[in-house]
Amino acid sequence: MPRIKTHVPIRYKKLHGGESSEGCGSLSKNISTGGIHFRTNEFISMASRLILEIDLPMLNKPIRAISKVAWIRKAGSSDDYEVGNQFLEISKKDKALLSEYVDSVSLYNNEGTTPTEKK
Repeated sequence: MPRIKTHVPIRYKKLHGGESSEGCGSLSKNISTGGIHFRTNEFISMASRLILEIDLPMLNKPIRAISKVAWIRKAGSSDDYEVGNQFLEISKKDKALLSEYVDSVSLYNNEGTTPTEKK
């Protein structure tokens, strides 16, 4: 699975026994069709389930997924944390849209430009 560096807006909520907590926002650091890495100012326990909404460029609606925290670590000297998530549930349509985005950014990166630089 290709993993790309990209900074797209995300929102997440912790899922507790079928109920979700208040949502938080962040920016992704990298993403693949299997998971996402982002930074947050709160500690999230390993194996916690999250409801994610990922705002990919040029889409009207966010991609939605349920993920589990695969790893978490302190982000340098700040009070933030780096969090790696594995997608557990994502619709076929959203996974296809995500795959298309990852492939297009990967292609542009290999050509030495970004999608916004491409005319």
